Amino acid sequence: HAEIKALAEAGELANGATLYTTLEPCNHYGRTGPCTDAIIESGIKRVVVSLIDPDERVSGSGVEALRSAGIKVDVGQNAVEAGQQLTPYLHHRRTGNPYVLLKLAATLDGRIAAPDGSSTWITGEEARTDVHKLRAESDAICVGAGTIRNDDPRLTVRSINFVTDEDPRRIVIGEIPEGAQVEPAESWKGPLRDLIQKLGDEGVLQLLVEGGADLAGQLHREGLVDRYVIYISPSIMGGDDGKPLLSGAGAMTMNSVSRGKFVNVTQLGEDVRLDLVL
Repeated sequence: HAEIKALAEAGELANGATLYTTLEPCNHYGRTGPCTDAIIESGIKRVVVSLIDPDERVSGSGVEALRSAGIKVDVGQNAVEAGQQLTPYLHHRRTGNPYVLLKLAATLDGRIAAPDGSSTWITGEEARTDVHKLRAESDAICVGAGTIRNDDPRLTVRSINFVTDEDPRRIVIGEIPEGAQVEPAESWKGPLRDLIQKLGDEGVLQLLVEGGADLAGQLHREGLVDRYVIYISPSIMGGDDGKPLLSGAGAMTMNSVSRGKFVNVTQLGEDVRLDLVL
C-alpha cells in the first residue's frame, strides 16, 4: 500500500500528476482502504503500472476502477525489471508458498566445511555482508539443528548497510540446543514441505535457508528450492573428507543430473556469487 503513503507525502502536488507503480493498485479493503480510492481522490490524472497484481482480490480490478474514474492507465512499462524485483511476492501469490532461497558457501572444489566440521570463514567480508542483505530481504530464515550445534549462529541482520524493523523469523529443523544464540527461534520436526506450506499460509513471502549439507540435500531432492545462491571462494580444500554442498543420494547418471541456468553472477571481493534456477 505504498501508494497511500506516497500520496500523503505529496499532498496537493499529486493533483494532475502521473503516478508510477510497479504493481497494480489494490481495489479492496484490507489493513487499509483501497489504494484506488486514494488515487482517485488525490486528483492523479495518469497511472503507469508495470505489472497486473496476480492476487485474486485485485487481478485487473484496480486498473478497471481507475479507468472507470477517468484516469488514464498504462500497463507494462518496465515489466521485466518489476517482475524480478517482486519475484517473492509474485511467487507467493501464484503458488501460496514462500520463495525459497538456498544459500551455501563453498570452496572451489565444492566443500562447505573441513573434515573437523569447521567452516568459518570460507568466504570473505564482502560475501558475508551480502548474506546479511539476503537476510534483510527475507521474512524467515531456516537452518538445521546441526548448524546450530556446530556454529551457534545468531541469524540476525547485523550489517549497517541494511536497515530492518526487526530480524526475520528464525526456524530450526530439529531440537534447539539449550542456550543457543539463535533464540528466540521456532523448532520444526515435521516434513519440510509442510513447513513451507505453513509459512506460506502465514504470509511469509521469502524463506532463506542457511542450513548445512544435510538440510540442503533434502530440500534439493524434494524439489523445494526456488533459487540456489552459492558463494564460491578461490580456495581448494582437496581430498574426499570435506563436507560437500549437498549430502545424501545424488544423480546416478549424467542423464539424471539437475540442470538449470545462472540468472546472476556477481564478483564480491575475491569471491563469486552464483544464482542458479533449475
